Amino acid sequence: MPLIIDTDTGSDDAVALLLAAASGLGDIRAVTTVAGNVPVATATRNALISLEVAGATHVPVHPGCERPMLRELSSAQHVHGEDGMGDIGLPDPARTAEHGHAVDALLDWPRRHPGELTLVTLAPLTNIAAALLRDRDLFTRYRHVYCMAGAADTRGNISATAEFNVWADPEAASIVLQAATPDKVTWIGWDVSRQDAVMTPADQQHLEQLGTPMAHFAHRINRTVSDWARDVTGLAGYDLPDPVAMAVALDPGLITEQEEAHVEVAVSDEARGQMIIDRRVSAPPPNVTLVRRASESGFKKLLFDTCATTPKSA
Repeated sequence: MPLIIDTDTGSDDAVALLLAAASGLGDIRAVTTVAGNVPVATATRNALISLEVAGATHVPVHPGCERPMLRELSSAQHVHGEDGMGDIGLPDPARTAEHGHAVDALLDWPRRHPGELTLVTLAPLTNIAAALLRDRDLFTRYRHVYCMAGAADTRGNISATAEFNVWADPEAASIVLQAATPDKVTWIGWDVSRQDAVMTPADQQHLEQLGTPMAHFAHRINRTVSDWARDVTGLAGYDLPDPVAMAVALDPGLITEQEEAHVEVAVSDEARGQMIIDRRVSAPPPNVTLVRRASESGFKKLLFDTCATTPKSA
């Protein structure tokens, strides 16, 4: 599957990049980065490191927007560590990013390959919204767009009701939803991750014991996320929202429950980033497909099988 991936590369984004690059299911054509979990320069560094670990050193990485559309940057470094990767002292990548801006890449690639590319977003939707402001029909040029975004059950991880990516730039998320159609755009929210992508202590031990460089990397970089999950979200281990979204994009057969719905996003401070889902008979037409559940066993098999490999550098 030819992929364009937009990421604010923190530790779970990094694992998602491993899945895309080394599972055998994806062919990453380009990665774009944006401010979110960490500042955009750090996200770019982390994307380069992750691709290096996955043996995908040929993939171009394009830095993008440095802040949300209308707000100051509020990062998630309290979750992912100051470096976004668990503060484990990762060495600098061997190569540097491209000079071209992420928004230009998001626009140019589907124009050159119309209908071929799948876009997977793992970050606040700032780059995507900026591209849509230049090309309202952008989504029609992609084969499909999968977004790790929102919490359809309004149980949040950054606030009482909001998921981080949408909360970080709700105005951008609103622009995306205004341009979306359910046949082209699928959202996989934190509710899916919380239910179907939690790495229990036994899962973490299994990952570590695989003994490969990728497994070692994936385990170590989530060290601070594990602490945060214990202290804040109360899960039975850390969860992997970006990897489960990537897994669904790579293998839609992992979806076990989904719905089409009309969705808007709150931008007011009281409910910032909350998804507003209208399921009334009189609701406006659906604008997005929402994944509500995924196969936990299928996701974890894909994760463990991928991390058990030792990729050749490409």
